[in-house]
Amino acid sequence: MTAAHPPERGGPLLLAIESSCDETAAAVLDGTRSLLSSAVDSQVALHALYGGVVPELASRSHALAITRVVQQALDEAGVTLADISAMAVTEGPGLVGSLLVGIEFAKGLALARNLPMVGVHHLEGHLFAPFLQVAEGFDEPAFPCVALIVSGGHTSLYHCAGPGSYRLLGRTLDDAAGEAYDKVAKMAGLGYPGGPIVDRMAALGDPTAFDFPRPMWRKGNLDFSFSGIKTAVSHAVRTIDVADETALCGLLASFQASACDVLAGKAFLACQAAGVKQLIVTGGVACNAELRRRLQRLRTEKGLRVSIPPPALCTDNAAMIGAAGYARAWARVQVGEGFTSGSLNARSTWPLAPLPATVEHRTKVRGA
Repeated sequence: MTAAHPPERGGPLLLAIESSCDETAAAVLDGTRSLLSSAVDSQVALHALYGGVVPELASRSHALAITRVVQQALDEAGVTLADISAMAVTEGPGLVGSLLVGIEFAKGLALARNLPMVGVHHLEGHLFAPFLQVAEGFDEPAFPCVALIVSGGHTSLYHCAGPGSYRLLGRTLDDAAGEAYDKVAKMAGLGYPGGPIVDRMAALGDPTAFDFPRPMWRKGNLDFSFSGIKTAVSHAVRTIDVADETALCGLLASFQASACDVLAGKAFLACQAAGVKQLIVTGGVACNAELRRRLQRLRTEKGLRVSIPPPALCTDNAAMIGAAGYARAWARVQVGEGFTSGSLNARSTWPLAPLPATVEHRTKVRGA
């Protein structure tokens, strides 16, 4: 008799593929919390020439890299396609051309080997990343929880009652946090991607050098906005000599203090509003050292359990896609289902949870 629930390790092998933006990735898992390999081909150097992701170049790069990356994941796991029992692939949201490369490649493999295949929401993948591995010094994840997913394309808060049961608490109304980091770095002439550069230089500066606003802090809900602080930085950068490292680092430290205050602060308020003590933080901006320090403070001062993956699982990867899709793929393996996902298609937009219909429907918080 087969198990009713997917195994944490030692189950059928799943091959996962991710190609939603500018990383071509593949991974092999043998359980909901068991990763055998993870291969990622980054396009950062390619897009750095243009100061941001160029969609057409991204999709072409995926097409050139995907066969090699999938083979690398299989080799690192010590398996072949004959050992794979199911497929998972990012269905959206993301760049349509990029998504289609991964989806059509996965369809081809699944059809050729008659494997069940599941489409996975990219943000649900990020949510499941800490279930594979937790960064040192943080806590094991669990449901129910609040999830802060923060990256170059997304900044959202969700109440997660359990796998597949998500409620949107707040989201950015303009720029995502990672996008704001990239734009601030560009204003300062620091290159792309901006997040790692700003984080590194901000550590050398005085975070009180500029009194930047804390956007949306007193609005009474859990939404974010980063356009105002971006405008404030654009004015402030004209008042300093960017060749003066002390002045520049002070500006960057002040910007980062503002952004991290809002991210960590609203994450805590969301936990209060949802009545939970478990917080998951993931996405590319979760690599930020200052944000991690703020999250550690929430653990020690507010008594929250905070789960965050190591940096390699914060940025886009296929391991998280496999972790999110394994249970659904396992269910199809259980009944001996073969290839039935020919209609799977790319979704450029795809809410993880329904958007609030009006401002009144957004989560209200006290003390914001």
